[in-house]
Amino acid sequence: MARLNLLEETRFEKVPVNVYKDQHIASKNVANRIVNLIKRKQKNGETAVLGLATGATPVEVYAELVRMHREEGLSFSNVVTFNLDEYYPMTPDSRQSYVTFMYENLFDHIDIKKENIHIPDGTLNKEDIADYCIAYENKIGELGGLDLQILGIGRTGHIGFNEPGSAPNSGTRLVTLDDLTRRDASRDFGGKENVPTKAITMGIGTIFKASEIILMAWNTKKASIIKKAVEGEISGEVPATYLQLSDNTEFVLDEDAASELTRFNTPWLVKDCIWDKHLIKKAVIWLSGAVNKPILKLTDEDYNNNGMAQLATEKGPAYNINIDVFNQLQHTITGWPGGKPNADDSQRPERAEPAKKRSVIFSPHPDDDVISMGGTFIRLVDQGHDVHVAYQTSGNTAVWDTDVLRYMEFAIDFNKSIGEDTLKPEGVYEQMRNFIKQKQPNQIDLPEVRNVKAFIRKSEAIAGARYAGLQDKNIHFMALPFYETGKTVKNPVTDKDVELTIELLQKIKPHQIFAAGDFADPHGTHLVCFKIVVAAMEKLRKTEEWARETWLWMYRGAWHEFETHEIEMAVPLSPQEVERKKNAIFQHQSQKDRPVFPGDDEREFWVRAQERNRETAADYHKLGLANYEAMEAFVRWKFPLAESQK
Repeated sequence: MARLNLLEETRFEKVPVNVYKDQHIASKNVANRIVNLIKRKQKNGETAVLGLATGATPVEVYAELVRMHREEGLSFSNVVTFNLDEYYPMTPDSRQSYVTFMYENLFDHIDIKKENIHIPDGTLNKEDIADYCIAYENKIGELGGLDLQILGIGRTGHIGFNEPGSAPNSGTRLVTLDDLTRRDASRDFGGKENVPTKAITMGIGTIFKASEIILMAWNTKKASIIKKAVEGEISGEVPATYLQLSDNTEFVLDEDAASELTRFNTPWLVKDCIWDKHLIKKAVIWLSGAVNKPILKLTDEDYNNNGMAQLATEKGPAYNINIDVFNQLQHTITGWPGGKPNADDSQRPERAEPAKKRSVIFSPHPDDDVISMGGTFIRLVDQGHDVHVAYQTSGNTAVWDTDVLRYMEFAIDFNKSIGEDTLKPEGVYEQMRNFIKQKQPNQIDLPEVRNVKAFIRKSEAIAGARYAGLQDKNIHFMALPFYETGKTVKNPVTDKDVELTIELLQKIKPHQIFAAGDFADPHGTHLVCFKIVVAAMEKLRKTEEWARETWLWMYRGAWHEFETHEIEMAVPLSPQEVERKKNAIFQHQSQKDRPVFPGDDEREFWVRAQERNRETAADYHKLGLANYEAMEAFVRWKFPLAESQK
């Protein structure tokens, strides 16, 4: 019976999928399967032939293999590896090369023979590539083919660098990279313009010949392309869909990457559900969109015809369900993000008391506060709350080098105009100019260059916060140590990052905290900064009474928005407030007209924010609620209950 139930749940899935709680557990599982293969081959006196991938996805798999080599004596002496791909052109000693990646993450730490390592050569003359690719294929064939191929997946659906349009029987070859692929790699190269336009990759046909194929994917950024690869029609537009034709393929996902698969996203379409309040809200909002009707116009027939008959039967009639969900949504809307004084707050998202709250907005970068919640920021100040903003990092990697020189030239002229010659900035300027002229992609800036970039972003942040109405004493620059490396890849978080956050929180003792819950941020800074805030609060809640009464609200905006069913507080903005928010964002001139790291969205940040806020309001209106100009959305983070609260 359990087997039948599983088949019913996964009936939309056209390839075997195993989902794990998180990427750490999943990575260890994949590593153990590799280890079992190696040991089995060793026992039989055979060679284990592995196809390996690069990028963030397999890093923990390789770390576990290294651990097992060091701590458990696992030998790789019988292992031969073939990597999927390499940028072209690319020197092996470049920071961005996959040769560097593989040696740093795996090969330098195990006993594999150097002659058994094969990675496509990015230094070849173009006329030699075709013969090289044939030889690469022949080497794999001479060893009897790949025993196991490890894959990641790009957001275009590419496997290896087999971009949309690749043929299912393609072999190892030189390819042109999709623009989205290059944008995703831009941070590693210090800008998309530095990302190679081509790569050498194993073909889909080569991958198909492997005895076993494991495709891994983590986090919500991969969720939409995973749904297409697993449940979509086979198409050259999504090369990973060709894996549906293989009998030897398995997708290994964490819960976030699997979140858009039918059995997780709309489970009522594949099984009977336990209908809790959250799932009912999600399902009714989905149904409203599916049939293009406001919630209060949904009928029993709509429920029955769209896989929700069980809900109508158990919790109906439909109209009662509609009324309940409509009211839940109505109660998320508030013009009082700090709570409405002297009001019944039983149906409001924030508490009425204290009437004047101490609020702190944590901003990972110097512009996240106004981009993501600028309207709410301004409203909190206007409504008399004691608002503080804490800029967690300097954001100093996201300033154009040309801006540095422009500001230095201004400083030189300014010093001359006031007769100031003690600082002698001309010498520093020449040093910086010479450095920038010879600077390599992603090379760490001189300390002086980093400082100027930080000063630029600091001055803009102050201007933005002042525009929102804040006094200078309520503007805090934290410069968390994990970020201040000068590198795009940051240091691990340490106790010092958490301690600095605790010190600020103890100083303010806020009633409410706003922090970036925008974990789709492609650079990871938002997630790191959020975890620091949570770690600080969890420590404080053990000893500080005020901390146990503090609410933490997550905001989004620059990269992604909460789903409507997730939103717990929606702050409507008038046309005038939308304009004030835009003007606050405009204070960040270094991020206009095009920021250094725009991600895969080429729109300016103010445009993204404005359009997302309007889309949120439009989504509410489609459900039958009031038609606002724009809305900013928030979700409350739920801390575990302290012992005294249980």
